[in-house]
Amino acid sequence: MTETFQFKLLATDGKARRGEVSMPRGVIRTPAFMPVGTVGTVKAMYLDQVRDLGADIILGNTYHLMLRPGPERVARLGGLHELIRWPYPILTDSGGFQVMSLAGLRKLDEQGVTFKSHVDGALHHMSPERSIEIQGLLDSDIQMQLDECVALPASPKEIERAMEMSLRWAERCKTAFGDQPGKAMFGIVQGGDIPHLRVRSAQALAELNLKGYAIGGLAVGEPQEVMLDMIDTTVPHMPTEKPRYLMGVGTPNDMLKSVARGIDMFDCVMPTRSGRHGLAFTRRGRINLRNARHAEDMRPLDEESTCPAARDYSRAYLHHLIRANESVGGMLLTWNNLSYYQDLMAGIRKAIEEGRFADFMAETQENWARGDLAPL
Repeated sequence: MTETFQFKLLATDGKARRGEVSMPRGVIRTPAFMPVGTVGTVKAMYLDQVRDLGADIILGNTYHLMLRPGPERVARLGGLHELIRWPYPILTDSGGFQVMSLAGLRKLDEQGVTFKSHVDGALHHMSPERSIEIQGLLDSDIQMQLDECVALPASPKEIERAMEMSLRWAERCKTAFGDQPGKAMFGIVQGGDIPHLRVRSAQALAELNLKGYAIGGLAVGEPQEVMLDMIDTTVPHMPTEKPRYLMGVGTPNDMLKSVARGIDMFDCVMPTRSGRHGLAFTRRGRINLRNARHAEDMRPLDEESTCPAARDYSRAYLHHLIRANESVGGMLLTWNNLSYYQDLMAGIRKAIEEGRFADFMAETQENWARGDLAPL
């Protein structure tokens, strides 16, 4: 741990990078997967469990925490870390994703976004300055600029308009953030699926000399090939000595292929949301516990896993819990999924250190392709 925000590259293997982000609340080993704790909770998990699985950092959401319990209240209670009992780093998304996902409940102009709360209908205005202010009240360690995320497909004119405004908002966010020792503000590259706009955004953000950079506006409806093409286009224009964060991604295969292209940090609701809906991620690929084939199968999800949810509970029991809509079913599968994601990240880091990332990636994908155990 350090009193300042620092990023150090420890090893590379091709374009894959093994590094560390050091800050006062802890060290983030990269490549890193950040479990999503939207409103101060990683759904269906105790935060002690999340930490024990290997998470160095979790994510919170500025928009949702603005609505409840409210940033001023969180500040009065000692900040988000104190409130939720997570003394390690927290990254907060700025609310830019909600500009897209809640398009029917917001109005957008140069000054910012006015949201109509999905909770009680109250109006809330979020300017770039207010977004940074809220993240400061939450006491977030890594704060994201406010941006406009555009769903794909979209017209080139609309993508360019949103990208240019996001750049202007990045400058305002940097000014509002000021100098916060030990903390960081990241910029967000936008530009949709248009290569020259991605390059323009990345280059302009690099000139702001921020402490980290994210790629936003992907995994929003486009095919995986398009996402990977945009990463290939963008990464060469992102500073080598700063962490690179691919927002909202993704599947284990998405992450493997993105690490191979130079990405350091990820977040996604997929492992937690999937767990609550009966879907398990394992070294044999995805397993749908709703399927009748598991109803009388006393084998575990994965007898070799270090996670008790995968190793000690039968598929028959998990199937029963999910079909009966028992909350503990979602808890067990979320536990399994986050364990798998963190184990995957640990395997990636070790493989990069040992110079065998390409082999690790091929072996992992081969195991997925073989599929699950044959039905009994």
